[in-house]
Amino acid sequence: MGFSVSDMTLRSHLAVTAYLVIGPRDTKGRRVGEIVKAAVCAGFTAVQLRAKEESAREQIALLGEAARAIEAAGAAASVPLLVDDRLDVALAAREMGVAVAGVHVGQKDVPAHICRRLLGEAAIVGLSAHPQDLPRLAPEDLAAADYIGTGPLHATASKPDAGIEADGSFRTRSLAEIAAFAQKSPVPVIVGGGVKAADLPAIKATGAAGFFVISAVAAAADAEGAAREMVARWRDEVIF
Repeated sequence: MGFSVSDMTLRSHLAVTAYLVIGPRDTKGRRVGEIVKAAVCAGFTAVQLRAKEESAREQIALLGEAARAIEAAGAAASVPLLVDDRLDVALAAREMGVAVAGVHVGQKDVPAHICRRLLGEAAIVGLSAHPQDLPRLAPEDLAAADYIGTGPLHATASKPDAGIEADGSFRTRSLAEIAAFAQKSPVPVIVGGGVKAADLPAIKATGAAGFFVISAVAAAADAEGAAREMVARWRDEVIF
């Protein structure tokens, strides 16, 4: 189940339209693998483990569980599994045979271009940035990134620090800001931060490539149903 250069197809066919971010504290007591499988079966296209309070070994075990869930959903060749922040965990998990496609890093983490160098050209590297960060991003980091995650669209308890500015203030991002960012960014932009199914038509209208969610799926009583509704709304399908 390891990841190799032969898996370049994951990167070359990357879709970030419906992106699940999940950790063991987001699932209302259910297993991470259970929610991952539900979301992938419903049409989610990427999964990120975000488990900041868990140890490296715990994160590796959770990545293994998530990878098995993606495989059980029949999507190992199409849905990448990433880990938030932890380049070391991604490298170690790969060495242990876990199919980790890459990492997602922020402005205070290991630079994206270093992640790219150590993980290889087949890896997927995601980057977090606020709209105003774009002119200040290092060219080598921007060149290394496959997509940029931005937000928050709304305040969210799942990631309360997402909208913190350099001066310590908090603010959400307007649809107009996101639209301008999506137009200027050289890589696809995905939007999160308290996103609900009802937000998706407006997010799609900005030109964003997709959305990412935590609680809207991971905390839903019917995770697969919630995920299916979000995928259907993004695709402009009729919801019954």
